Amino acid sequence: MISGALMDNVLGEVLRHAGEPDEFVVRHLRAVFAGVHFSVCSDDDMPTRVPFAAENPYCRLYGVKSGDHCVSLTTDLDAATGLVVALVDRDE
Repeated sequence: MISGALMDNVLGEVLRHAGEPDEFVVRHLRAVFAGVHFSVCSDDDMPTRVPFAAENPYCRLYGVKSGDHCVSLTTDLDAATGLVVALVDRDE
């Protein structure tokens, strides 16, 4: 389950580390929020049919669930086991 408080904390950490390389951001998030799966990508890589769960000026968060040996995006945050941190291109 991904709570609203967790998403707020993740958004805050991403803001604190804006401008750091993607690899640093994902390692940092995994260390701070142990047990939560994180992936970092460009928001341009996310399908437009899946709505994001939360956002700030630097990223959008999408829910991820795993089960039956598959990982997929989800809008059901009660079923989510992780988050995709999709970084927004600030030049747009």
